[in-house]
This record gives sequence, C-alpha cells and structure tokens, in this order.
Amino acid sequence: MSLLVTGATGFVGSAVVRRLLAEGQVVRVLARPGGDRRNLAGLEVEIAEGDLAQPESLKAALRGVRGLFHVAADYRLWCPDPQAMHRVNVHGTRELLRRAAEAGVERIVHTSSVAVLGHNHDDRPADEDTPSTLADMIGPYKHSKFLAEAEVSRLVAEEGVPAVIVNPSAPIGPRDIKPTPTGRMVRMAAAGQMRAFVDTGLNVVHVDDVATGHWLAFTRGQIGRRYILGGENLTLREIIATTAAIAGGPGPRLRLPRALIMPVAYAAEAWARMAGGEPVVTVDALRMSRHRMYFTAARAARELGFSARPAALALADAVRWFREHGYLSR
Repeated sequence: MSLLVTGATGFVGSAVVRRLLAEGQVVRVLARPGGDRRNLAGLEVEIAEGDLAQPESLKAALRGVRGLFHVAADYRLWCPDPQAMHRVNVHGTRELLRRAAEAGVERIVHTSSVAVLGHNHDDRPADEDTPSTLADMIGPYKHSKFLAEAEVSRLVAEEGVPAVIVNPSAPIGPRDIKPTPTGRMVRMAAAGQMRAFVDTGLNVVHVDDVATGHWLAFTRGQIGRRYILGGENLTLREIIATTAAIAGGPGPRLRLPRALIMPVAYAAEAWARMAGGEPVVTVDALRMSRHRMYFTAARAARELGFSARPAALALADAVRWFREHGYLSR
C-alpha cells in the first residue's frame, strides 16, 4: 500500500514527497490535469490526476492508500475571488478527509499553518494553545485555513477521522518555483530589490525540516493534536539583511511606516483588478505585519523529536536555488 500526497507539485508538498521516498515509502501524488509538474521530475512516484475542487475525482487516488498527507492549499495573499480559495481550502479539505476515511486510510497528516494561531502582543512566541478566533483572521487565506483546520478537528471529534495537524511557519528553501509570497520576498532581497522594510517579524524554517516534521507527525503524532513546525524567529530587517549578505548584494537601509505604504497597497490592488496579475504589496499583508509572527516549536520537539536548522541555512539554500534557476536575473 502507498502514501498519497496532495499538493505534491508545490513547494512544501514536493519536499514532503522527497522525505517519504527517502524513508523508503511508496508514494502516490494527486496532481491536477495540465498542472506544472517540474517539482516531480526524476521522482519515482505514481501520479493520480484529480482536483480538490472536484471531490468526485478523488476516489481513484485514494484507492489502496494507507496514509494521506494533505498538503495542498490555495496559498495567496492576494485573492480577488475569495470563494474560489474557500472551495479548495475548506470544502476540498472536508471532502478529501471524509473520502479518505471511507476508503480506509489509517492515518492522515493535515497541513495547516501558523496563520491560524493567535499571537502575543508582547512579541513572546506563540504556541499551539495561544487562542485565536475567526474574527482575528486577516484576509481570505487565513480565513480559509482557519475554517479548514476547524473542519479537520470536527471530523476527528465527531466522525473519527484519524488526522494529525501540523502548522508550518514560513518555509524557505529550494524548489519554490512559483514562488510563494515568502519566497518572493527572499528572491527580491537576494536581487537587491528590498532596500526598505517595515517593523515586523517571521518564524523562518527550512522547507526540508518542515517535510521531516510531516513524517514525524505521521509516525509519532497524536490524533487530533496540532504541532507547530517552526524554526528561528527573526525580524524582517534581519531576514532581508541576511539574505542580501548571502547573495552579495545591498541590504536594507530604510524603515518605512505602514501609514506611508498603505495608500500604495490600495492603489496596487486596484491596478491588479483592472490589469490582472498580482500587486507588489497588499493591504492584508500590511495589516498582518502589525504583529511579529513569532512561534515556538517546543511541542513538536518534545513529542515528535522535531528540530530545525538555523534560518541562515534555509536562506542560503533558497538563494542558491533561485540563482541556479535564473530567478535573480529576472
């Protein structure tokens, strides 16, 4: 029997696939027809075509599967159609996990996010029990991930679905082909395009450590429990400066007040709605930056044996990959 990975063509999902293969597992991946499969090149996996937005397409992918890693999500900080994101992240998650339980899947790891967790106003790192509510969620992505995790917890409690939840922080590293919003920031910093910053902070973790955390949650995690998969807490200025130093380019010089950038964000979003594409800066991103998003992975370390390498190594691997694949010359 095999393990099924959703989102396997993406940044975190492809790292999970590589970790499972390194553990000697037989891996099947769910991939949308016509999707970008560069991250699967050279990997010995079985590809099952399907789409979370079309639950009826999932039956064949789940046949004969003993474990499920549900990594797929619509991850965008700019989303002109929040309902489309909700269909994938909330409805798609609920239908996938129900069908997995019906198919006899023995264990599920659901990839949530630290975005659904609360934060401490004094910048102390938050943990899995730091309270948050739906009203605290800023933007459609956080809103949808909060509801998706709530659905998973409900399915565990009410329907006996055997799911463990992991909450990665800000993964960084190789194969961020899109790139993700965090990866885009690293690419810009490496290219010398981030000379200014706002006063905020993130928890940075290597994507391969996140993948290892998924495997540990599968083999050691407690059903219904959530585990933060995080690394090092850094200010945005520190992230940009470290990345620039690794790339050999100029670092940040100017701290910008949010009030100065907010009108630019509104204008950028208005232009994106008219012309298409994504805005360089978004209103939701600025609103989220009001708090330093610091977290602790102490529970995962204690209960799963999870550990993360220094953030500088994650940034170095990301810069190296972006450079080798021509992202810094664009």
